[in-house]
Amino acid sequence: MSEVATETQVETQVPKKFDPEAFAMNLAKAMESSGQALAAYLKPRENGEARDKPPNELGEVVKTFSAVAEYWLSDKERSADLQARIAKAYIDLWGSSARRLAGEAAKPAIEPSPRDKRFKDPEWKSNQFFDFVMQLYLLTTQWAQDLVRNADGLDAHTRKKAEFYVQQITNALAPSNFVLTNPEVLRETLASSGDNLVRGMKMLAEDIEAGHGTLRIRQSDPANLAVGVNMATTPGKVIFQNELMQLIQYTPTTETVLRTPLLIVPPWINKFYILDLKPEKSYIKWCVDQGITVFVISWVNPDKALGKKTFEDYMKQGPLAAMDVIERVTGEMKVHTAGYCVGGTLLASTLAWLAEKRRVRVTSATFFAAQVDFTHAGDLLVFVDEDQVSALERDMQASGVLEGSKMAMAFNMLRSNDLIWSYVVSNYLKGQSPSSFDLLHWNSDATRMPAANHSYYLRNCYLENRLSAGSMVLDNTLLDLSKVKVPVYNLATREDHIAPAESVLYGSQFFGGPVKYVLSGSGHIAGVVNPPASGKYQYWTNDNIKDTTLANWLKGAQEHKGSWWPDWRQWLESIDAETVPARPVGSEAMPPIEDAPGSYVRVRA
Repeated sequence: MSEVATETQVETQVPKKFDPEAFAMNLAKAMESSGQALAAYLKPRENGEARDKPPNELGEVVKTFSAVAEYWLSDKERSADLQARIAKAYIDLWGSSARRLAGEAAKPAIEPSPRDKRFKDPEWKSNQFFDFVMQLYLLTTQWAQDLVRNADGLDAHTRKKAEFYVQQITNALAPSNFVLTNPEVLRETLASSGDNLVRGMKMLAEDIEAGHGTLRIRQSDPANLAVGVNMATTPGKVIFQNELMQLIQYTPTTETVLRTPLLIVPPWINKFYILDLKPEKSYIKWCVDQGITVFVISWVNPDKALGKKTFEDYMKQGPLAAMDVIERVTGEMKVHTAGYCVGGTLLASTLAWLAEKRRVRVTSATFFAAQVDFTHAGDLLVFVDEDQVSALERDMQASGVLEGSKMAMAFNMLRSNDLIWSYVVSNYLKGQSPSSFDLLHWNSDATRMPAANHSYYLRNCYLENRLSAGSMVLDNTLLDLSKVKVPVYNLATREDHIAPAESVLYGSQFFGGPVKYVLSGSGHIAGVVNPPASGKYQYWTNDNIKDTTLANWLKGAQEHKGSWWPDWRQWLESIDAETVPARPVGSEAMPPIEDAPGSYVRVRA
């Protein structure tokens, strides 16, 4: 049987349940909901709560693409070659499609990557219309990407920005994102007589209203996902708080514990309960069950009143204040420390400050996907140059904070097909509510950042890379990481797009003491939050971290199946194995304030 006949069979199987009257009614309902979505968008603007202005990124896109265009158009021969290439690609596609239409076997002009989930539906290949649309899109995308890659006149930063912007635009224009050019959505629309569009437009209106006039794409159903009820449930108490953080001490579950307690410094960009999701995924619970006295900083979700809080304030009112409290509660002057992402950068800065002040407060330091050098900082560098940082500073000066939604969108754009467009299609075109998923619920629980703190971080770390260079000043103190002599467990994750494994490895050389670099499978979150019981992924170890690249490091690395958590626990005990009877939570001097996870973490942006 020919492919054409097969396609006809598929097409005739689809619309059996189609009801024209129901479709017309549902289309009217969908239009009504789209009107409600528009009203939700306009309401804060009519009330003066929000003002539309061209986003700073738009100017960057225009400036970047102008540089690309200037390169290609400045030479007639180059320009002609550029047009000839795309014309040839389209002609080849037309010829291939014509032969298929005539019943001949014809090799496709281009095929999607096997990892591209957008084109998994069989009809992308079996139906000639969808196959043609898909190939046309893929050829155009390939041409646009080559346009940037082959523009030899661009500097490295402009090229990186251009590649990123091309990726965002081509991802947005994919035929899978539209009803009439997505076979799966079209089948669903016909089979349900448009009921999917009614549900989708209703969700769209709700999500714009939830975002106060800005689309806040729901990635997870919030049902059965409440902080302190279904997540962040490890028993403990808030034993201290100031205007920037609450300090939580967790209730012991073992008769004895390691003498040296553990202080965890999470990122303030997100909330700490990424390390305390559901009990079976909770790193904090696992640590408690391993006989460790665990203290965790829960950062405040700051408002404009805290906009002038600096990186120095976060150090003094965060880890330094926590160390003082831990000493008062446990009697221990020294702690094991762990810092995640930007919390790790703050921890490294704090260790350098302590070293310069000759204060012995730390026994070891563990870093989870954290950077101290930003030479190889990955895709986030796209957002960092003088013009963009200055524009962001002007915006933050007006509001006092960086809204959490903006930071969340920046992270989502790094994987826009997975974290944006797949949900646009599923939620608003297919009308499917997302399932309850603790990790994605956490991902959408964004926090604001004080303007002063965020500006300092962007400039001193991403823009000027001062921490590793030894020129970063904090509290009138010059920071030198080579004076940090405590043992370091430096965890990177192999598929990390926020703190690339290469960047973490390169940063290992700047510490002055012994460093154990460990590479975990998966990415920035799943590579860290990987409980042993799940049996997922693997990790690699190799003691040789001097003057090597990640590729060369991996060649000599030993692979271990499963989670890195037990390896870390063994490393921790190798530094200080002494145990003491389990400690009660708090003390007479520091009585508990409220139950974990506390009140700061419940404040949503």
